[in-house]
Amino acid sequence: MSEEKKDPSPIPEQEKEAAQKKSERSVVRYVSVLFGAAFALLLFTFAMEMRQHRQAIDASQAQISDLKQTSSSAAQRLQDVLDENEALKEKLDEAEKTEKALDEVQAQAAGLERSVRAMDWFWQINEAFSKGRYTLARQLIESLEADGLQECLPRESVTDNGRFSPYDRFMEIRERVIK
Repeated sequence: MSEEKKDPSPIPEQEKEAAQKKSERSVVRYVSVLFGAAFALLLFTFAMEMRQHRQAIDASQAQISDLKQTSSSAAQRLQDVLDENEALKEKLDEAEKTEKALDEVQAQAAGLERSVRAMDWFWQINEAFSKGRYTLARQLIESLEADGLQECLPRESVTDNGRFSPYDRFMEIRERVIK
């Protein structure tokens, strides 16, 4: 009976060894599958990260391109504004020169108008004096001087006939009429 007990034991040991080898192979396969799956997941994650990174780079490049265009457009608009500003400054300078010239012309016109008025008074005074109407001549002289027009009379004779200038003739008449 002791032999009987020995025989059955090697079979279970072989079976145990075979089961253990089978179990070891299963564990190795399981671990290999797990490592393979983990590696596949890592590769998939890497690919996704690369794709996202590429998209981010493309988006950044698109933004940079847009910013360059915007910057170029803004620079062009700035240059246009500067050119327009320069043109406006030139027009302003021209307008100021024109305004100064106009002021000078207006001042000359006002002076000429005063001279014309003074000459009108002078001819009336000269005529009244020539006709012997001294009282009228005195009144006209006082009116001319009240308006301050005596200084507007020309001091030079334009006829080149050796006669008095209108101012000199006025002063001569004034001396004779007003004492």
